[in-house]
Amino acid sequence: MNKYSFQVDEKSNGYRIDKYLSNEMSDYSRAYIQKLIKDSNVSVNDKIVKSNYKLNANDLIVIQVPDNQEPEILPEDISLDILYEDQDLLIVNKPKGMVVHPSAGHYTKTLVNAVLFHCKNDLSGINGVLRPGIVHRIDMDTTGALIVCKNDFSHNSIAAQLKEHTITRKYRAIVYGVIKEDEGVIDAPIGRHPIDRKKMAVNEKNGKHAVTHYKIIKRFKDTTYIECQLETGRTHQIRVHMASIQHPLLGDQLYGHTRKNTKLLGQTLHAMTIGFIHPRTNKYMEFEAPLPEYFEKLLLSFE
Repeated sequence: MNKYSFQVDEKSNGYRIDKYLSNEMSDYSRAYIQKLIKDSNVSVNDKIVKSNYKLNANDLIVIQVPDNQEPEILPEDISLDILYEDQDLLIVNKPKGMVVHPSAGHYTKTLVNAVLFHCKNDLSGINGVLRPGIVHRIDMDTTGALIVCKNDFSHNSIAAQLKEHTITRKYRAIVYGVIKEDEGVIDAPIGRHPIDRKKMAVNEKNGKHAVTHYKIIKRFKDTTYIECQLETGRTHQIRVHMASIQHPLLGDQLYGHTRKNTKLLGQTLHAMTIGFIHPRTNKYMEFEAPLPEYFEKLLLSFE
């Protein structure tokens, strides 16, 4: 059982408790928060409350979260496009539509299921049984290069480089509209969307530092083909940042124009280049994942 507590501040006075907790505990869905409340796992000032309880400033909320029964994640013989592999790590070109690691509703056919089969027991265990070998991730509908660590030694090294923002991460994207300037920098903090918890947003109040560099590769009539380089690595960073300057990614159903390009399955975003210091050799290595076929066909259609 995990225990959490929150002291309600003045700005949250009058909030429903389920809404407040879903904002504060973003790893849990609002439906799960409501279940915790229904099961009498949430108290305010030592009294059990209901989901519609309205908070008062200085209320003390205590939440008891039962321990998860983690499902068994099994190896699956799924083909992998491996760009590089050695005793410490492998670089995988993730296809569109593949979830990186198991989560609610996705316990099979993930990248983790595939690498468990490929690597057997040779995967780092730092991130637990649901995310063996996974040190960073990309969205389900984003394609491209991803590092998978085979041991804790390599995992710690890559994680440290990610924290220091020294890993080279360049993406290719197609966005709505014609960007006038040849290059630019978006420096805007990203945090949880204040209303829709499925989304991230530029959030000056509660967001974390986020910087994206972009430059134009080619302009078309109604779209622009760009390269984005991450200086930081926030959730949905490129998608949020480009939408914030009115150039959302083509096909992005969460941050873009939902009624346009309905034939596209998710955002046109590809993690093309990844570069890092190898944990064992201490030499810089860089790898490039070729554009997926759908992406190349889309670019040709704009010519």
